[in-house]
Amino acid sequence: MSDLRAVSLERTLVLVKPDGVQRHLVGEVIGRLERRGLHPVALKLMRVDHNLAERHYAEHRGKPFFDGLISFITSSPVVAMVWEGEEAVAQVRAVMGATNPSTAAPGSIRGDLAVNIGNNVVHGSDSPGRAAEEVALFFTPDELIDWKAADTTWVNG
Repeated sequence: MSDLRAVSLERTLVLVKPDGVQRHLVGEVIGRLERRGLHPVALKLMRVDHNLAERHYAEHRGKPFFDGLISFITSSPVVAMVWEGEEAVAQVRAVMGATNPSTAAPGSIRGDLAVNIGNNVVHGSDSPGRAAEEVALFFTPDELIDWKAADTTWVNG
């Protein structure tokens, strides 16, 4: 029996933001992504400097909340990760939940763990194109490790 699904392997950036790191939620975030069937190809604890923060949030430049975004993301370490899997962008976004925790579904990271829209624990790329840009902002190509988990055929068919 052949599987007719077209497998679309993607990579996406996930950041555990300063509030998630400070609240000791890194392991919880990683566990939820692993249980979803995704696997990490890069991971590091880092400080986001002002320059990187401005490049990452460039689409929000000029908006009233821009300076607050920059201040928050540079306030404390983040855990930057690249996750891979079938339709990884959509899967990560589903696991994260809506940006505003008050509307995020129970069972999602934000629905279960986020405090408010400004302290919502995680960031994930919103499209495959943006994911490629964000991965390149936070990681060099030699930091990305190509590997396949032994259970890949069980998870992805």
